[in-house]
Amino acid sequence: MLIRLIYRFAVAVLSWLVLLARSSASKNAEILVLRQEVTVLRRANPKPRLEWTDRAVFAALSRMLPKALRLHRIVTPSTLLRWHRRMVVKKWTQPRSPGRPPLDDELVQLIVRLATENRTWGVVRIQGELRRLGHRIGAGTIQRILRGLRIPPPTARDDRWRTFLQAHAESILAMDFFHVDCALFLTRLYVAFVIEHRTRRVHLLGVTRYPTSAWATQLARDFTADLEQTRHRFRRLIRDRDTKFTEAFDAVLAASGIDVLLTAPQAPRMNAIAERFVRTVRAECTDRMLIGGERHLRTVLDHYVAHYNGGRSHQGAGLSLRAPDDDPNVIPFPVRAGRTRRVPVLGGLINEYEAAA
Repeated sequence: MLIRLIYRFAVAVLSWLVLLARSSASKNAEILVLRQEVTVLRRANPKPRLEWTDRAVFAALSRMLPKALRLHRIVTPSTLLRWHRRMVVKKWTQPRSPGRPPLDDELVQLIVRLATENRTWGVVRIQGELRRLGHRIGAGTIQRILRGLRIPPPTARDDRWRTFLQAHAESILAMDFFHVDCALFLTRLYVAFVIEHRTRRVHLLGVTRYPTSAWATQLARDFTADLEQTRHRFRRLIRDRDTKFTEAFDAVLAASGIDVLLTAPQAPRMNAIAERFVRTVRAECTDRMLIGGERHLRTVLDHYVAHYNGGRSHQGAGLSLRAPDDDPNVIPFPVRAGRTRRVPVLGGLINEYEAAA
């Protein structure tokens, strides 16, 4: 400890002697540099940043400092050289020409609309349609806009399965199963349902503990019988490759004029609407309740399906936040906030609202 103190004292004395040998101008320059560094370091929001005035002061005073002191400043000589190179680049950089005026946002939206609504149209086809509408735009400009918005070319844009579903949604049904585990004995119950693609209306087919192929075939008979009474318009039913669906099941549907479309193995998105209903009924209903048994589950699902079809807004294509059973031609009359009545469903687990009497 004593040796360290003696060493520090000797270093201080030598630095004082070196300071006495320096000129007054060099000392004053170092004082100004130190003051400027303190000013910069006080700007801690959250990190000290150099402004252009600070750079000018450091650049001017650095030439008056000894070479040994330049290396111990917050601005090193390499930084000063970088500032100089940047100033030279700015001086000799010519301003860019303005070029062509940018397209209006409405015209860009029109280009995007033509590309998304017509999945088989390429750049030249879109250019021709725009010319017929009175807009002369180059094919390269259209391509640059679509590429900037990450709209794929028509070969990748034409999603054939999605296009098929959208074109035939009015006549497509989807069928699937989901299970619910009871609370007391953890008995697993299976639920079968059918959902309409266009309206998202759900038909609850049955609940059972033993989902056999004979049970699934009988559900198909009952469902097609109900459809015959309503003179159905459905021509296709999408289902997965579950072993409960047999040739007898497909034959019952074929007798009613409904073709069965099989999804690819391990491709749940091909039956995405049915899969989405399974997620919805679990998140809003069955995962928030303790199911006692088959009778209890059937009662709960009857209430929930009635709410799903008649009292829940949907975000599906063409539904415009309406319920499947709502009349699309009827615009509801605005209800005053003070005359709104809450209608609890499933003991208040779900709420519906309507005009008070």
